[in-house]
Amino acid sequence: MKPMDLTTDPSPKDFSLWTLEQIRARGAALSWMEERRFDWVPIAASAVEHLMSARTMLLVTDWERDWFEQYALSRLNRYNTQRPLLPIVSLRSIFPYLDKINDSEHLQLLEDMLSLAFPNDYIFFYIGKGSDPRAQIAKSKSDSLLWLFDETMQNSFSLRSDDEDLDIKLIQMLRLFDRSVDAIMFSEVDIESVL
Repeated sequence: MKPMDLTTDPSPKDFSLWTLEQIRARGAALSWMEERRFDWVPIAASAVEHLMSARTMLLVTDWERDWFEQYALSRLNRYNTQRPLLPIVSLRSIFPYLDKINDSEHLQLLEDMLSLAFPNDYIFFYIGKGSDPRAQIAKSKSDSLLWLFDETMQNSFSLRSDDEDLDIKLIQMLRLFDRSVDAIMFSEVDIESVL
């Protein structure tokens, strides 16, 4: 009789496959994401890699999603989490005059201040309509994490603002992103193949 091999394979799982398993584990509620996972995987992996390399993520939403900003901050940095706190902060808490930025000169002043405040660099995490003035701030950095409504842009995840399930989808996406952070941080998955 051949002895049983009790060792487990220590190699991390492919992030794309892991994402598919996470989506399917949630059943019909997240089935809409299965066909969109090819859009999701590279931008999620890139965003988490930025966080792992000590870049600050500045969260900003359009005005209709102000509620989501608070939810995202409380979800991603829960007080009882088993992982280190993430460098994610509200851009509005740093600069409450976001809606006053309406030209390239004001945008440059904001970028100068943020570069001084975050010497390890920063990225934006924007959720909202692509036409919102706040979106222009996030679009100014090419490596930002963008969940855009009613607009398709390279390296972004697009949604429709008239989708009656939009709020639910945003919450589901944030939960998937949160689980992705854990999986990448604790080396359960490999993201090299998707970056």
